[in-house]
Amino acid sequence: MASSRTNYPHHLLLNFSLSSYLIFSSLCYCISVSDSKSDSFITIDSLRGSLEDQENFIVYSLIERARYPYNYPAYDPSYLGLKNYSLVEAFVRDTEAIEAKFGRYQNPEELPFFPDYKAFPLVPPFKFSQILYPPASSINVSRTIWDMYFNKLLPLIAIEGDDGNYQQSAASDLICLQALSKRIHYGRFVAEVKFRDAPSDYLSAIHAKDSETLTRLVTSKTVEETVIERVKKKAEVFGQNVTLREASKDGNETKYKVDPSVVSNLYGEWVIPLTKQVEVNYLLHRLD
Repeated sequence: MASSRTNYPHHLLLNFSLSSYLIFSSLCYCISVSDSKSDSFITIDSLRGSLEDQENFIVYSLIERARYPYNYPAYDPSYLGLKNYSLVEAFVRDTEAIEAKFGRYQNPEELPFFPDYKAFPLVPPFKFSQILYPPASSINVSRTIWDMYFNKLLPLIAIEGDDGNYQQSAASDLICLQALSKRIHYGRFVAEVKFRDAPSDYLSAIHAKDSETLTRLVTSKTVEETVIERVKKKAEVFGQNVTLREASKDGNETKYKVDPSVVSNLYGEWVIPLTKQVEVNYLLHRLD
């Protein structure tokens, strides 16, 4: 595939500041399973703690994207005169290529949306903890996440309009995409720990390639309901418009930057089901 740097005007895409993207994305402190000195420290509880921390960043990321209107030209390939790439896709491809040079995708928690970049790393390899089972570690639902975000989620958080801030919108989109991808693909780590804790619970279903049974085994309705309720509450708290005036007594509803029900539905309809899909697909390859 031809390089994404050769066919579109550089002044449109490369005259942007990655600093805002990098600064905002660094605001999230999430416990990294790859930070542990030994994979023996990884437990279901520690993974759930990390996933709970990631909820904060996902909610903040959605709020940040909601600052800008939809900005349709950023998603229209004809805007740049390209046959296949929109401004957003070109931005993501270029940014991922830059990040690959500096080692982002050495970390097994991070998966690019476009792994066909041609970038030689500038940093020496780092020896991350080998937690995942190699034949199953390549499980990837990035394309589904991409389609869900742009076709289902973005129209719900961005108002109609065009303010010309296409690069800022694209940078915010990428932050949201990477946060959602990391959270969903954590299902690989969750599945690995569940298997290690009780392999006998899964062996027969894995041998039989029984996806239905595996889905039932990795499902906890109580945990799922708690997560959905918690992210809705976080969206309410983080997304309120703060005022020093006394609360209105006329019964007007609180205004939110992102509708909390959109966030809870995102988790209930997409994040949790996709995470379980990753878990099941990982387990299906756990004995390869």
